[in-house]
This record gives sequence, C-alpha cells and structure tokens, in this order.
Amino acid sequence: MDKHEGPDAGTIRLDDPWYDALAVDWGEGDSNGGEGGGGAAPPRPAGSSEIYLEVQRSAAFQEVRGRYRGFVVPATAAFLLWYVAYVVAATAAPGFMARPVAGAVNVALLAGLGQFLSTFLLTWAYARHARLRRDRAALDLRWTVFEQERGHGRARNREVGR
Repeated sequence: MDKHEGPDAGTIRLDDPWYDALAVDWGEGDSNGGEGGGGAAPPRPAGSSEIYLEVQRSAAFQEVRGRYRGFVVPATAAFLLWYVAYVVAATAAPGFMARPVAGAVNVALLAGLGQFLSTFLLTWAYARHARLRRDRAALDLRWTVFEQERGHGRARNREVGR
C-alpha cells in the first residue's frame, strides 16, 4: 500500500498496477482528434490482445481459474441442493415442517433461518477462499500483464521514434 503526500495525505490505496494505468494509451477521444461519445469502447493499444491471450493460456491463469471453479462449482451445487430440499420439504412434508421444536418455533422456521445463515456463511467462505487461495496469484498475473503491456508499449515507441 502507498501513503500519499499532499491534500490526500490521510488516504491509503492499494498498490495496484492498473489503478492509474488502465486507460493509458486507450485514446481520450476518437480517431479524428475530437471527443468520443458515440458509445463505442475506446480502442486498445496494439498488441494487447496477444498479451491477454498469452496470459489466458498460462499455467498461472489456469491455476487461478481452477481454484475458482474448485470452490464455486461445489458450493453452488450444495447451496442449490439445500434450497431445493427446503422448498420440497415445505411442499411435500408440511406435517414435518410444522412440527414444533420449542414453543412457537417449528422446523420450517428453523430451516428458513438456516437459509439466511447458510447464505452468510457461504459469502464468508467465498471471501476467505478468494483472499487465501486466489487474490495473490491474480494480483501477480495483473502485474505480469501490466509489465508486458508497458514493455510492449516501449518497444512500439522505439519503432515509431526511428
């Protein structure tokens, strides 16, 4: 993280290679020199698509995607199964769902509250998994792309400057 001097001295921002560099060389206006506004996406720097394709094919990217799928697919399946089981039980076994547990609290109420609790637990588990297993590798990939784009831009500038 970087601390900044000046009027924003109290602010801290993540040292993200794309924080300021995302729009560099992406054209501030249209190709005629005027301001854009036609709704089209700004042009990418030449050669950037090759860099992204190379990163997508890399083992590091495939590992990050594999870790993502390894958590999301089973978690989504388990959550949907739990939700469908709740709905099916509520419609197919109303006697069971109406069974009192403690006072006015019945099985249906506990299962419904369990739906909310499982949503929060799943959100926490996803955030924890992302922080521990994917964020560092994804940031490393981001730095790699940033460095490749910067190096590619320097080479292009040397060719144009000849």
